[in-house]
Amino acid sequence: MSAFIEATELRKTYKVGKIEVPALCGISFTVEKGQFVSIVGPSGSGKSTLFYILGGLTRADSGSIVIDGDDFGRLSDAERTSKRKRKIGFVFQKFNLLPTLDANANIHIAVDIAGANGTVDRPYLQRIVKLLGLEKRLHHRPSELSGGEQQRVALARALINKPAIVLADEPTGNLDSKNSDIVLNMLRQSNQELGQTVLMITHNPAAASYGDRIIHMRDGEIVAPEKDPQWTGHE
Repeated sequence: MSAFIEATELRKTYKVGKIEVPALCGISFTVEKGQFVSIVGPSGSGKSTLFYILGGLTRADSGSIVIDGDDFGRLSDAERTSKRKRKIGFVFQKFNLLPTLDANANIHIAVDIAGANGTVDRPYLQRIVKLLGLEKRLHHRPSELSGGEQQRVALARALINKPAIVLADEPTGNLDSKNSDIVLNMLRQSNQELGQTVLMITHNPAAASYGDRIIHMRDGEIVAPEKDPQWTGHE
């Protein structure tokens, strides 16, 4: 089986004044289609930089990232944006909902951005909304929703276009255990039932355990679990 995502020798360095700070130091890995991969590591390990490169939101300084046959490093900005809109759903720790729109409109924004001309699979959307417990909250604005409800709206927005890949950056970082379980179970369900490839950034071992596979990062490199002193979970 060929890799759905293939990262090869990815390097990224940021400049802070005159100081160069390496974020990624030549990491390589592959992900098969339909896998749920958790990427764990302490703050400053490079996992968020990797997230932005995987999502086509920034470029690596060197190396390559190939997603479903497309070399994102060789695409123009416009081509990369087009691929991202059609193939990738994003879930962020900060929910990024528009405060003037209700939950329903926030979910449908993803349809407009993807250029789907308002085409929505209604039974699929209703299923997502029901699974996330949002049936009675669709006409409420973000200020009228709890943090857990806002993240569930953000997850519905990420899933509405049936993306091939879901990238989640600390999706439970601001949630209590009940809402964390709802979001993680929905990610797992979308992975198992819809065949979506899920990559989740997290520092939480309990959240990471939802993945089929765990990649440990430290100081811009992929390390073995035993070299990650903050890891208290199990492979």
